[in-house]
Amino acid sequence: MKSKALDVLKQVFGYQDFRPLQEEIVLSVANGQDTLALLPTGGGKSICFQVPALMMDGICLVVSPLIALMKDQVDNLKRKGVKAVAIYSGMRQREIDTLLDNCVYGDIKFLYVSPERLKTELFLARFRRMPVSLIAVDEAHCISQWGYDFRPPYLEIAALREIHPNVPFIALTASATLEVRKDIIEKLQLSTPKVFIQSFTRANLSFVVRQAENKFEKALDILSKVPGTAIIYARNRKGTKEIADQLNQLKISATYYHAGLSPELRVQRQSDWIDSKVRVMVATNAFGMGIDKPDVRVVIHTDLPENLENYYQEAGRAGRDGKRAFAVLIAQPFDLITLKQRAEKAYPPTEWIKKVYQCLANNYRLAVGSSQMSSFDFDMHAFTQTYELDPLLTYNAMKVMEEESLLLLSESIHTPSTLHILVNPTQLYETQVQYVRLDPLIKLLLRMHGGELFAVYVKIQESRLAKSLSIPESELVKLLRQLDELEVMAYHPRKDTPQVTFLTPRYDAGKLPLDQQRIQRRRTLAISKAKAMVDYVENNRRCRNLQVLDYFGEESDILCGTCDVCLEMKKAGHQFERHTAIRNKILKTLAGGNAFSLMNLLNAAGLSQDMEAAEVLRTMEDEEVIFTEGDGKIKIKTE
Repeated sequence: MKSKALDVLKQVFGYQDFRPLQEEIVLSVANGQDTLALLPTGGGKSICFQVPALMMDGICLVVSPLIALMKDQVDNLKRKGVKAVAIYSGMRQREIDTLLDNCVYGDIKFLYVSPERLKTELFLARFRRMPVSLIAVDEAHCISQWGYDFRPPYLEIAALREIHPNVPFIALTASATLEVRKDIIEKLQLSTPKVFIQSFTRANLSFVVRQAENKFEKALDILSKVPGTAIIYARNRKGTKEIADQLNQLKISATYYHAGLSPELRVQRQSDWIDSKVRVMVATNAFGMGIDKPDVRVVIHTDLPENLENYYQEAGRAGRDGKRAFAVLIAQPFDLITLKQRAEKAYPPTEWIKKVYQCLANNYRLAVGSSQMSSFDFDMHAFTQTYELDPLLTYNAMKVMEEESLLLLSESIHTPSTLHILVNPTQLYETQVQYVRLDPLIKLLLRMHGGELFAVYVKIQESRLAKSLSIPESELVKLLRQLDELEVMAYHPRKDTPQVTFLTPRYDAGKLPLDQQRIQRRRTLAISKAKAMVDYVENNRRCRNLQVLDYFGEESDILCGTCDVCLEMKKAGHQFERHTAIRNKILKTLAGGNAFSLMNLLNAAGLSQDMEAAEVLRTMEDEEVIFTEGDGKIKIKTE
């Protein structure tokens, strides 16, 4: 089994060996065991289900909420000669129909689906007939209401077990607290799962927080001290351009990236940065998912992420090559107030949510009871301008409606034009005879793509086809649309805009079914996560690595020695090595559940009764490593 896994890894993916924990996870899945894998950003999660799936007969279903990442993984697998397809919001029903048929009758190896597709009858009818070997749930934290990115459609995943009860599950995520992990196992009904958790410690990554009045000057100072490739994360699109322009003026090569750029420009800028033609990528958090550039030396945040999960993922894009790297968060006091306010507004009043829903229905002229699973192009700016709505509250209202399984808002992604012949060869020939204008185009398409056009949807480039026929691209599009109207071919033009998908038949807005208790729980959770982010920024006494580990439920007493807090302790004359020695003596003395009064503890540990020992004890109590009982005796905290 092990040699077979290694053969697949080498032959298909070109890697000579597995990364830490990958092999154990792969073998667990290949043996048919339900598995939960927590691998931090850059840990190689996709290998953990792709390799065992290729070792098995049948198709692997992959559930993922990230359309861009799905498309990226499908394209990568295809380049490696592996047949993979993806189904997500915004696709036409007949295209979905064809892809699902190919999964039942063809030799497709991976089917990627967005979670909202799981309960549609169109999907379920085909899924029952698929030879499924494995179900992989990516971003599995989305199933937990205690997670930061809850997606109600994820709750439908467990129902797939009833259709294929003997198929193993693997759930994967990069960042999940202990509470979220328990929720994943329960909600996915994982049967005595093997759980693999890679430590959240990144020994080569130094976490740093800097307070600064002028954030750009501070970022510039950091770039001057840390040579090499960098990412600067900014909250808004305008900020990415401004920072990149300023850096270029100072002869620091930089570019910017956000979801509002054209697909071609995004691909080009990403490529230039990966190839090190540009040193600094300034981006919103739309950048980075699925990007594996190992030599990033510093990730700088000029705005606070909403929670520590997001920050850990984004910061973790630095130093994947194992060499020293830095994650620097630049903050101002006002940022902390703003973050708390944003968290409080994350779940708007019920009446506002209903108002936004009504405006959406008006915008697309949807009748009550219509438009289930219908997708529409969506322009947030135009929409809020037309209906005089506050953009932030509108966005938050739509995210609440996502959590309530009413609609889905997808970011701008590039979906290329596709074409598929709907008739048999005889009927196609009759079309060529009857419509002479269409004949040259049909012949060109058959020459370029052959029989594949009859079997699947094929990507096309209108500009290339128009050039081959020596006609304007606008004329070519007219011909393609005519073929579509005649139902000879299915033509799906490329899409570059965000999409809004209505997951249910349109409701009367006044009767919108909103779970008020759940929304209140989520509001409270958002505020608590913002508080944890604020605590991280304000902390100046506790090792940042330990603070992160504690947040994710990982126990450790080992100070990193490289974060700004640890370094400040050294600089302030706290004698870092001495503190570590004192700490270890205290832990050794208290081992086995022993309890001592303060004076007796210091004597038993062979420590002098001075301020230094008291400082270490106070820090350990702040970190909840030790605690003082009601009778004044000190003990190690065991829970």
